[in-house]
Amino acid sequence: MTVSATSSVSTATTSTSSSSSTSSSSTLTSSDFLSLLVSELQNQDPLNATSTTDFINQLTSYANFSQQQSINTNLSSLASSFSSLVTLNSVNYIGHTVEAKTDTSTLSNGSATFGYSLSSTASNVSISVKDSSGNTVWTGTGTGNAGSNTFTWDGKNSSGTQLSDGGQYTISVTATDSAGNSVLNYTTVTGTVTGIDTSTATPSLTVNGVSVSAADIIGVTS
Repeated sequence: MTVSATSSVSTATTSTSSSSSTSSSSTLTSSDFLSLLVSELQNQDPLNATSTTDFINQLTSYANFSQQQSINTNLSSLASSFSSLVTLNSVNYIGHTVEAKTDTSTLSNGSATFGYSLSSTASNVSISVKDSSGNTVWTGTGTGNAGSNTFTWDGKNSSGTQLSDGGQYTISVTATDSAGNSVLNYTTVTGTVTGIDTSTATPSLTVNGVSVSAADIIGVTS
């Protein structure tokens, strides 16, 4: 009686699948693959044997599959290690004074200091400060030097009333050159890191009472 390779492999596959379904993993293992290959060798049709090339192709395909699984596992492990390293590095910021790309700071001791970077000299620099509700509380002008500029707001609104400490305020800078083109790169705040939050993919730091992404830290001053 002749037994075809196709029916034998199908039977072996069914047997292997049944066995695999009782296990906690549905991934094709090296043992599963070898069992299928041996079954195919044992039950192939002698008059229509599987060619050596087909066997080599099967082995090559499985080798590539196995290697890809190994790479995926290693990448997952690397990502986990990198995340732990980022968290550890973020902890090292606590207690240090940093400069970060952001536009919000907390009014403390009657003032708040901001920074802004210009790609080239600006002819006109307008600055506005808004409260946490989005209301503009102060407007004025700033320096237009190419590179880093600093602006310290005295905590008073446009009417001259001193605002209370603890509120969060956002700076908005408009800087243009003589041709009217914007030359603003970004705004910054400088302050001491008092805490970290690692609940997200990118840890955030608490700077001047405001949450800042660790990726936005551009300098450590002390």
